[in-house]
Amino acid sequence: MSITLSDLDRPELHKAIEDIVDSGITGVQMRVHDERGEWVGSAGVAKLGQTAKPPTEGHVRIGSNTKTFTATVVLQLVAEGKVGLDTPADDYLPDLGLDRRITVRMLLQHTSGVFNFTGELNGDGTVTPGIPSTITGKEWVDNRFKTYRPEELVRLALSKPARFEPGTDWSYSNTNYVLARLLIAKVTGRSCAEETKQRILGPLGLSGTVMPGTSPEIPEPHAHAYYRYEDAGRQKTIDVTRHNPSWISAGGDMISTTKDLRTFISALAGGDLLPAPLLAEMCKPHPRSGFGLGLRVQDVGPDGDTILFHNGGAGGHAALMYSTPDGSKTLTASLNYVDDAGLSLAAAFLNAQQRLVDEVFCGGQTEQAQPTS
Repeated sequence: MSITLSDLDRPELHKAIEDIVDSGITGVQMRVHDERGEWVGSAGVAKLGQTAKPPTEGHVRIGSNTKTFTATVVLQLVAEGKVGLDTPADDYLPDLGLDRRITVRMLLQHTSGVFNFTGELNGDGTVTPGIPSTITGKEWVDNRFKTYRPEELVRLALSKPARFEPGTDWSYSNTNYVLARLLIAKVTGRSCAEETKQRILGPLGLSGTVMPGTSPEIPEPHAHAYYRYEDAGRQKTIDVTRHNPSWISAGGDMISTTKDLRTFISALAGGDLLPAPLLAEMCKPHPRSGFGLGLRVQDVGPDGDTILFHNGGAGGHAALMYSTPDGSKTLTASLNYVDDAGLSLAAAFLNAQQRLVDEVFCGGQTEQAQPTS
């Protein structure tokens, strides 16, 4: 049975999260499970203008960590013989006109070449925009309660030229996981939310995890998320904790807690959710990106230790989720911050990830762990 240690028992962890706040992040909450037990701490503030720290049991929009849940459900269907990992996705979604060369594996590993509906960064530094809700600034604010259907997001993406021939390269695309969500519904006859609840949330007792659909609400308690933008020549900062997450769909719409994320990643890595051969496939990294099937794999530390992870953030909330391959050591964290069109806190966010990985998995000796969006 693990014990909860006070901040004073792990001063290096407390200092790490305090340093993250000093770098410009509004608040951070972290949970570590390792050979010393459980450590939980928070720093900064839950709400601008107030002094209370982020709640240690708080809810957060987990962004692209959603993809790991979705990939797990797809792989469970593979284990049941209902989906073929190397079968054309078009076999399951024949009404979308997908390139027949795109397999289910390519969706989960971001090697399909399908345009990212949240926008693409081009080689020359320009951006090809996606749906209106992903155009930054005042347009994001004005569209944050709009409802988008998953099919709408996919059809927009498919109306754009492919990034590359299927299977020939790697490019992170939220569209891949909206397609995976549609595939789950098509194969099972039930929504991805229903399947995820039955297959993962219920069995693991993840009572703090929510698939919100089009609802803008987030359960209490939670830290607040903010967005800064320019309107008529003036800078404004507003609370965007409430927004309709259908604009990101299976690319990152789930809500959870660091406790639930810890339970999930530990169970997944420990083999409780997938048979060993499929877990091995999930953890097999693409040579260029390090991305497996809904997880990334990275060697860290002076001894080349391996971690499995995902992370994600958008609209002033972010979540981090890391584990050793056996699930015995985990780090989960949530951040709240002031987002903006210029992504001015992107460097602080990446540094926060690295600092926490360094402290928990590398004994304070820095190695580079690449982020995901």
